Amino acid sequence: MSTIAAMPAERQRQRIAAYGIVRDDDDRLLLARAAPLLSLRGRWFLPGGGVQHGEKPEDSLRREIAEEAGLTVVPGALIDVLSDVRTIPDGTSLHTVRLIYEVASWHGSLRPELDGTTDAVEWFSLDEARELPLARYVEIMVRRIS
Repeated sequence: MSTIAAMPAERQRQRIAAYGIVRDDDDRLLLARAAPLLSLRGRWFLPGGGVQHGEKPEDSLRREIAEEAGLTVVPGALIDVLSDVRTIPDGTSLHTVRLIYEVASWHGSLRPELDGTTDAVEWFSLDEARELPLARYVEIMVRRIS
């Protein structure tokens, strides 16, 4: 039996997203900051995002990291699946299923996304990351990979 209260279907939305654990040669973690247009503006996320209809999650991961960070990645193993529900500003109950992948390798020059959902990308040690305003799922993953 579900513990989520019943809500009219038009007030519910489900999103599937793929995110990557990307590390550099110094074992720093790549994070992307939510742009001012988002309700979670200023919080840091793992690079990645929504899986489009008919898209393979690994392809979504490649596309999203290229958009947000300018990097070309090779997805590795699926390391975790997280699920959360939150109410977004318009009152919709948003259920997000997050597929977290290890990134096996990457190349390219780091650069921020222009006019998108993120406005900065940076490398952080795990200690530095713990001091940032992180999205909840990122807090969970930083603890798990420490």
